[in-house]
Amino acid sequence: MREIRNVLVFQGGGALGAYQAGTFEALHSHGIEPDWLAGISIGAINSAIIAGSAPDQRVRNLRDFWHMVSSGLDYGFVPEDHLGKRMMKDWSVLAGTMTGVPGFFSPRLPTPYQMLLNPDYHISHYDTEPLIKTLDRLVDFDRIRHGNIRLSLGAVNVKTGNFAYFDTRKTKITAHHVAASGALPPGFPPIEIDGEYYWDGGLVSNTPLQYVLGADHSDADLCIFQVDLFSARGCMPRDLLEVDARIKEIRFSSRTRMNTDEFARKQMVRRAARRLLEKLPPELRDDEDVALLRSVGVEYDVTIVHLIHRTAAYDSHAMDAEFSRATVEENWKAGYDDAVRTLTHPKWTRRGRPKNGIQIFDLAQDKERDRYEAVERAPAHPARRSA
Repeated sequence: MREIRNVLVFQGGGALGAYQAGTFEALHSHGIEPDWLAGISIGAINSAIIAGSAPDQRVRNLRDFWHMVSSGLDYGFVPEDHLGKRMMKDWSVLAGTMTGVPGFFSPRLPTPYQMLLNPDYHISHYDTEPLIKTLDRLVDFDRIRHGNIRLSLGAVNVKTGNFAYFDTRKTKITAHHVAASGALPPGFPPIEIDGEYYWDGGLVSNTPLQYVLGADHSDADLCIFQVDLFSARGCMPRDLLEVDARIKEIRFSSRTRMNTDEFARKQMVRRAARRLLEKLPPELRDDEDVALLRSVGVEYDVTIVHLIHRTAAYDSHAMDAEFSRATVEENWKAGYDDAVRTLTHPKWTRRGRPKNGIQIFDLAQDKERDRYEAVERAPAHPARRSA
């Protein structure tokens, strides 16, 4: 029986990242611990906190982070109607934009020092030094460097435009590597690492799934939990705010299903190459074309579980910038509930070995379809109709 490695793949998505924290809590409670964490942007932050914490402190440290970043927008109540919820969310986005988010980023003030002596003032709106301090407090980077969990964080080189991964197999990861993966312009400044400057990896690809699938896995099978914060599927927009939200979802969903479908096709090709090699006569076994087929015919099984955050009808168009305590807790609970539903679903508990080397689970898709049909039937938001 081959070894099975658990891989958590965390997409970027700002405040929506609480969904990933809830997902991890459910996985942790069911005894599923990561062998490899790969993240971009807020997914990189969540990944670093998990990898840089003792097993019994991982959920606690995630809660510490999300409690802190939502502490400035804790209203103590949640409106019951959709209009009230939408107004609260829109206000939270505006308030966070003006005042910053505790332990994450603060607005740059137009002081003489900033304007004359700080080059970051001219290329970014916020200072992410609070995030560096938070990471140094919550994350044990020695554990990351010397522990058993592989950590991979995606970023993009500002000057070359090339995508880069900071991987513990070849990089001594620090708080600056984590911050670089989440340095989304023009809000956040680029992060300098070894003389190069990096922005948020989501500018090129918002999910590290391709990086994970492209690695050498000849020694183990994979069980990948792909936790996305933007859904490729959505409703027809009914006003310009919903257009903006839909554009964001499409842009940052990173074609997750297309990537998995393409990988499934490659897995079938690998199986075909192996079967063909077994049929060849002995005199062809040393042929250079056969050697090439043998290199792509390495077999390993992959199980992919899709867990995708679904926006509510009352969510703000700037849902990734909405750090209110109520929304953070709502997103955390949604991630937890979706993961528990998946892990207790009969299709998961009774699964067998993957056919053709791959099996894909998206056990929230029926719930997603029902919800979208309900939204499509519902009237437009009262505030939007009056506008």
